[in-house]
Amino acid sequence: MDPSAPSPFQTILSDKLSESLSTPIPPGTPRRVHGAVHLAGKATAVVGMRRAGKTMFLHQIRRERLADEMDRERMPYINFEDERLAGMAAEHLHPLVEEYYRRFPALRGSETVLWCFDEIQTVPGWERFVRRLLDSEKVELYLTGSSAALLSREIATALRGRAWEVVLHPFSFEEALIHAGKTPPEQPDFLDGPARSILERSFFDYLAAGGFPEAQGLDAATRYQLLRDYVDVAILRDVVERHGVSNVTGLRWLIRHLLGNAAGLFSVEKFYSALKSQGLAISKDTVHQLMGHLQDCFLVRTVWMEASSERQRMVNPRKAYPVDPGLIPVFDRTGRSNIGHALETAVLLELERRRAEISYVRTPQGFEVDFLARYPSGREELIQVCADVTSPETMERELRSLLEAGRQHPQAQKLLLTLTRDGLPRQVPAAVSAQPAYVWLLCPPELS
Repeated sequence: MDPSAPSPFQTILSDKLSESLSTPIPPGTPRRVHGAVHLAGKATAVVGMRRAGKTMFLHQIRRERLADEMDRERMPYINFEDERLAGMAAEHLHPLVEEYYRRFPALRGSETVLWCFDEIQTVPGWERFVRRLLDSEKVELYLTGSSAALLSREIATALRGRAWEVVLHPFSFEEALIHAGKTPPEQPDFLDGPARSILERSFFDYLAAGGFPEAQGLDAATRYQLLRDYVDVAILRDVVERHGVSNVTGLRWLIRHLLGNAAGLFSVEKFYSALKSQGLAISKDTVHQLMGHLQDCFLVRTVWMEASSERQRMVNPRKAYPVDPGLIPVFDRTGRSNIGHALETAVLLELERRRAEISYVRTPQGFEVDFLARYPSGREELIQVCADVTSPETMERELRSLLEAGRQHPQAQKLLLTLTRDGLPRQVPAAVSAQPAYVWLLCPPELS
């Protein structure tokens, strides 16, 4: 074999480079990202659940730069999730950069080149390549990956503080409306009856179907199968294969429990005891590890109780949510209505999109508030989510919980979110704001 001949990987990457610079940039539904998407001198790591739309977000960045009159040749895009690239290592990446600059020598050192590397974590040693590219060339880098373990904790170490993380979840309610060709109202709190009914119908549909882009507009049976496939791939690729998990039975029990009990309290001790009673062998340490893996691949989101000490936080159960409300009816086998859990899940995910630090509150009197959100601006919100508080008993319980928690957190605004306008209480204390959740979702406050 001629040692000077290009490797098969180099040939494939060369073809990908040519294709990325010559074919039209794919269209897609615009995604809203709160806060900065890129910081100078850092690689932007776009992370999130598989099939949430990370690839299309990279193309959105490229379309925006094209609209800002950036030359198309300065926006190469390479997707590494290709079976032909199996076995490729970091040393095969350097020739790609050299070939690019052979094609466009005038750009080297004079113009910023926007590189998009999709699913780059499949290449062992990619961190060294990215760091070298940041250090040696005039570039703006965007990376994607489906595992937070690779593109969050590890990239922070590998790139020595030169990484900026952007989390991308499935569509928000606003994005789902836009994807469906509908214009979100600028003032959803002031719609007339017919317009409000249409918007609330769309909101019900969103809570049932969720926000995975490929699931939009599908019938329930097809959507359920698609979402099961998503979960199966996450289990196999992002947990079992990546972390060498051997107790797959215990993993599947854990997933069914978490996704089938959205917004429920989860205790490792109780889950371990339940599996033990079923004759399934699993250790508590294994349960802790599996929970970490499921959070790393973004399939599950967890919220810890607000506490004054780390020990107090750790000894209390956490609340667990799926990464998308559309997963709830797929895994809940009780047959009960899931609208309240879906509503709470949608609120949590929106808080994550708004980059809030999130916990739940349990008062000394035993009352519970769903979320305490602390925003980057320093603003705090206590948020109670309840589909319908028109019942006097329900209204008294939910409002009392907010007011009691407010005494512990006097700086926090107190907010009650309901499913519809008809579900709002007739009167609320002056210290509490009440509104339909879709209004809150469509009207984010200033977060900077």
